[in-house]
Amino acid sequence: MSKWLEGRVVGQKHWTDRLLSLQVQAPLGPFQAGQFVKLALDVGGERIARPYSFVNPPGSEPHEFYYNIVADGPLTPRLAALRAGDTVHVARGIAGFLVLSEVPDAESLWLMATGTGLAPFLSILRTEAPWERFRRVVLVHATRTADEQVYGELLAQVARTRGERFHRVAFVSREHAPGALDGRIPAAIGDGRLERAAGTELSAARSHAMLCGNPQMVKDVTAALGARGMRKHRRRAPGHITVETYW
Repeated sequence: MSKWLEGRVVGQKHWTDRLLSLQVQAPLGPFQAGQFVKLALDVGGERIARPYSFVNPPGSEPHEFYYNIVADGPLTPRLAALRAGDTVHVARGIAGFLVLSEVPDAESLWLMATGTGLAPFLSILRTEAPWERFRRVVLVHATRTADEQVYGELLAQVARTRGERFHRVAFVSREHAPGALDGRIPAAIGDGRLERAAGTELSAARSHAMLCGNPQMVKDVTAALGARGMRKHRRRAPGHITVETYW
């Protein structure tokens, strides 16, 4: 049996000139919110594949993937050229441990992302699991510019549905944007701005943080949380930080 399925493109949404969401119909098996799958195209006789997190929650279709065009990359410019009806290869195997079934209980859940690292958290937020297990959920999303703060309508719907239990904190690093914090997430953890903006405590005693995005952000935020006594979570050694490492 081939490890690849044939997916059919349903559509593409262009958020900016380099940020897109690809919708694909494919007969995939069950997955957990926060997981990822590989998409592939055949280029010059070679199958080029990269992992992408599901934006859609389990049990819904089409499958949606949020991605950034890498100008000189072998795959993403070709993904961006796909239109409804085109074919894309989708791996049968679904993977990833950035899932709530791997996360210990806490009072508050912090979902921290940069750029397209937002994708798995959009899937998680649209399931019942975080709302059944955590008193508060804070989504932190850092981008370079304000127009990269995408999926606003979806997140507004989450806010309307969940009320005070959900809080969204935006960071914009290269320009000043109304309603967003300036700078980067690690610095705002260090000086307390992030907690003030979220209106809740970020600590080993009360919180669990899930991180996805730029590897440097993951490293720096892990260090900033470590200064607060928070450590990486492992099955044999429960902790306070869960990280996605497929980048």
